[in-house]
Amino acid sequence: MIDGVLITPLKIIPDERGQIMHMLRRDDPAFQEFGEIYFSMVYPGVVKGWHLHREMTLNYAVPIGMIKLVLFDEREDSPTKGELMELFIGEANYLLVTIPKGVWNGFKGVGRGIALVANCATRVHDSEEIQRLDPFSNHIPYDWSLKQR
Repeated sequence: MIDGVLITPLKIIPDERGQIMHMLRRDDPAFQEFGEIYFSMVYPGVVKGWHLHREMTLNYAVPIGMIKLVLFDEREDSPTKGELMELFIGEANYLLVTIPKGVWNGFKGVGRGIALVANCATRVHDSEEIQRLDPFSNHIPYDWSLKQR
């Protein structure tokens, strides 16, 4: 577990009309502040990443589809520096993942359909505070290929 990452199981309330999928409330322990909410669609097998935010905390939930979310801690002052974390989140495992500033993250669409990633960020997007890396560079020790376990 990477220091500062929170994993919160989310509630799904189904009935005969459909379902309600909770994500984040201002009285939740994970809530810090509101900057913006945006959605990212990812096709099956596509990798989006790596990126980190210097000032922004991310709150990811995946109400449609599934992703493999990978985190890497490179923060100098972190007790978990050098650790990787892999999570599968989405319809089959509906969670809120809170990612603190300074933690690298990326995700890959898994399954047959498009995945919709919702992010309730603590700040408005600012291209000056984001850092990006090629997802297939050797900087982060992670292999995005399918693992036959």
